[in-house]
Amino acid sequence: MQLRKENILIVDDDVNILELLQRHLQSWNYHVFKAISVKEAVSILRDASIDLLITDLKMPEIDGFELIKFVSEHYPKLPKLVVTGYPSVQDSLAAIKSGVVAYLTKPFTKDELNTAIQNALTKSGSGEPTETQGRTKGSYAEIIGTSENIDKVIQIIERVKNNKATIFIKGESGTGKELVARAIHYQGKFSRAPFIAVNCGGIPENLLEAELFGYVKGAFTGADSNRDGYFLAANGGTIFLDEIGNAPLAVQSRLLRVLQEKEVVKVGAQKAEKVDVRIIAATNSDLKDLIAKQHFREDLYYRLTVVEINMPPLRERKEDIPLLVDKFLFKYGVEYKDRFIEITPEVRAVLQRYDWPGNIRELENVVQRAVIMSDKIVDMEHLPNGIKFNIDFPDEELVPLKEMEKKYIQKVLNVTNNNKSKAAEILGIDRKTIREKLSE
Repeated sequence: MQLRKENILIVDDDVNILELLQRHLQSWNYHVFKAISVKEAVSILRDASIDLLITDLKMPEIDGFELIKFVSEHYPKLPKLVVTGYPSVQDSLAAIKSGVVAYLTKPFTKDELNTAIQNALTKSGSGEPTETQGRTKGSYAEIIGTSENIDKVIQIIERVKNNKATIFIKGESGTGKELVARAIHYQGKFSRAPFIAVNCGGIPENLLEAELFGYVKGAFTGADSNRDGYFLAANGGTIFLDEIGNAPLAVQSRLLRVLQEKEVVKVGAQKAEKVDVRIIAATNSDLKDLIAKQHFREDLYYRLTVVEINMPPLRERKEDIPLLVDKFLFKYGVEYKDRFIEITPEVRAVLQRYDWPGNIRELENVVQRAVIMSDKIVDMEHLPNGIKFNIDFPDEELVPLKEMEKKYIQKVLNVTNNNKSKAAEILGIDRKTIREKLSE
């Protein structure tokens, strides 16, 4: 059996250098990915499993140091080799501090390149990840966070990724349930097999059965040929059934047979077909409540929940918000502005305080909009008013109107950095009135 060859990503704005490096690497049987910009490199890093990054430092728009910074934060176990035609002591020191394992100056020989690559790959394969690296950003780059809640999720993923036990992921909408399902599949030993994601709530009930299990010609109007369903398409790998609570009872009955007999029967067929597939189901609904209402089969529930993973809402892992904000700033800064976008401390503080009822999806949307509306720095003016001026009063806390007014004025002043003119404009009052309110 042939051993897997490493995937190497090379990044340089000089096409001739890219072609030269590619020829060398392919002659050593490496798999090569090429990018002529940091933006293109980030896209490749998200879609492919890269074992070594080789990058130039001096590039237009976004330079190699920004890429090194991004990789160090989000893929800390990925070794980095710098190749540059503009060497300097400062650049060398900065690169080394950023975790670069080798530094080559153009021109270099083929042997020098080979030695540097071998050293880099050897260093990346030695030892276990440290606590400061964190499993969440090393092996599971898309699951951002170092909180205790996220660490528990990673621990379960580690235990289940190499077997085909049925897994049930529950959590509010926008918490990242599909990311966890993908991590289980792509970080395990079945990663080269198919991964099929199905939104059970996004397919009409009368079509879901045929889509999942397939059908034979003539099974129903429009079935003009035999067709495999999602289960057969995922054979050998993983099928992710999102919003499983929306599946009708007829589908639930067929799904139970897949779990019990490891076989599917296409709609309109008599003969069963064997299938070897790991099932990961997810929902933001309360399945026990659906069972009580007889909308979900209790026997299926127990078959699906062999291993349970609870995805915490963002309000219960607020220490992860800065990491998520940085990820989205880089992602949309590169996509929309071709550069890294900064953010003010005041904005960070507001994002940290907010409870995010829409979870990570809401946070990503807010940061995306802020990047689009900003130039180089995201400021308070780029946030929605509902987040800027959010004041939480628990249901049981009934306060006098004057006390609420006082808290709100103070909130606006904090947001505007004590700029009374700006605060007065937001509050819809003049400076004289706001001075009177403050003196009171």
